[in-house]
Amino acid sequence: MKIAKGGLSWIIPFFLITISFIFLTFYTNGMLKYVAYSLSILSLFISLVLLLFFRDPHRKIGNGIVAVADGVIREIVKVDDEDVGASTKISTFMNIHNVHVNRMPTDGEIKDIIHHKGAHTPAFKKESEKNERVTILIKTGIGIIKIVQIAGILARRIVPYVKKGDTVKKGGKIGIIRLGSRVDVYLSTKKIKSINVKAKDRIKAGEDTIAEIYD
Repeated sequence: MKIAKGGLSWIIPFFLITISFIFLTFYTNGMLKYVAYSLSILSLFISLVLLLFFRDPHRKIGNGIVAVADGVIREIVKVDDEDVGASTKISTFMNIHNVHVNRMPTDGEIKDIIHHKGAHTPAFKKESEKNERVTILIKTGIGIIKIVQIAGILARRIVPYVKKGDTVKKGGKIGIIRLGSRVDVYLSTKKIKSINVKAKDRIKAGEDTIAEIYD
């Protein structure tokens, strides 16, 4: 299983702690042995959860505009965005069991990456729009596409894999949000021929087509 960039620094310490507690059970007795045994199970469980969270599976890249994040479509709404203009916002909620590596929706150049400090309310609530977030503006063949990675109640860090000026292919990895979160994608309405998803659909980043563009 491939592990996402930055994941091993979280996983390895818990596996080492697990091994340490297992060894401790062989050299202790009574209550201390029971405590060491219990903590070894707990740390092993955390290790496996982190292994699941930081997995980075291979994806066959789909057609059209592809999903940026794994998860469930939270909402699809028309908005007048300050960066994109008249646009369709597709919001995806990422649970802790989803793959958390985010991907490019189409070929493009990273025009800007902006970090905004904020709160850490649950990512599925409307108030989460004021949460800690990273805005990525991408120059593409259909104009500017905006991606907003939003931290949640558990997600405390958004880690970009790209920087301003980078040219990234469709499906290329652009970053990871740790431990549950939300990703909003803003697409220019006049450039989109159709939206291929609806609320409550489950999607996979890089693989599922969320929109078709005019030729």
